[in-house]
Amino acid sequence: MIFGGITLLLGLAYAGILGYYRYGWFRALKASVPLDTSVVKVFITVLVPARNEAANMEALFQSLLGQDYPADRFELILLNDASTDATQILAEQFAARDSRIRIINLLPEPGTASHKKRAIEKGVGEAQGTLIVCTDADCTHPAGWLSMFAAAYEGGKNKFIAAPVVYSTRPNFLSVFETLDFMTLQGITAASVSTGLHTMCNGANIAYEKKAFEEVEGFRGIDQLPTGDDMLLMYKIYQRYPDGITYLLHSQAVVETAAAGSWRAFFNQRIRWASKAAYYDDRRVFRILLLVYLWNAWMLALGLISIVYSPVFVIFTTALLGKTVVEILFLMPVSRFFKKQRWMIWFPLLQPVHIIYTLTAGWLGRFGSYEWKGRVIKK
Repeated sequence: MIFGGITLLLGLAYAGILGYYRYGWFRALKASVPLDTSVVKVFITVLVPARNEAANMEALFQSLLGQDYPADRFELILLNDASTDATQILAEQFAARDSRIRIINLLPEPGTASHKKRAIEKGVGEAQGTLIVCTDADCTHPAGWLSMFAAAYEGGKNKFIAAPVVYSTRPNFLSVFETLDFMTLQGITAASVSTGLHTMCNGANIAYEKKAFEEVEGFRGIDQLPTGDDMLLMYKIYQRYPDGITYLLHSQAVVETAAAGSWRAFFNQRIRWASKAAYYDDRRVFRILLLVYLWNAWMLALGLISIVYSPVFVIFTTALLGKTVVEILFLMPVSRFFKKQRWMIWFPLLQPVHIIYTLTAGWLGRFGSYEWKGRVIKK
């Protein structure tokens, strides 16, 4: 039967990829040996792009100024991207109390879509640090965060370091859904980078050598794109230093951020992320994304067909069960690392929502537009 054959083919390919990611996750865990932070000395510049983040300024600076890294070995640059709220005022109040903080205020630039890359490029140009660490203004950071990055950089030949991000979770449907979905992406990121399968990262928690950024000419060639300040840059550096990419899977390297908070904000965020796919030079990522999209599209098709053609129902339910099992096998150790095991009980129930969301976000990421930080970005 053709339905069974296609399901088996796509299902085995999908299970194989997730099985390899599971192997990669454990490899990343094994590689996360205790780092010697007692000898770190590299000077670090922390870049924080911010637009209308007044509500987060207090928590942001408290976590950054509370780092256990030597105070004379790092600086903080807040890149105020034409905020229309009190972001600048609050940031300047912190800067007045601590000389490590600098504020760069960027004026609106009509006609550009790459606002965040423009801000980061300005920040790198002003940075005094050898190592650039990038995070987002809505994040908080453990005390050993910078020490972990410094040790990972000085302990080898690393030019680009990706690290984990976790959502704070509230007990409601959307928050749990976002947490599980994002945690899956984080597990895949750690697995793919640790095995060298493909490049992947999240711009809320990355670091790279300033010299490497300059050698690849920063965002040149991708500067016209509205997104890609993280993954597209990572791949540029990977092309020059294929052995200089690593993943820092350590509890003191995890930054925490709030989830989107509304379905509208959630879809705008995910559409923005999905929109990068069209620009990936790393075709390994694109091929895997295509497989995931086709598998979810086939699952939806099977579900709809089974309504009017009952023989397909058994194939659909078997495939859905198999999909759920292989995803749980991958995600359980990831959830333990992030201390989110309690939410895994909801994972099987969220499968229909996740299938529809994957297809919708993937399609709109390619052909739609999205709103971000009060700006509408059109494809």
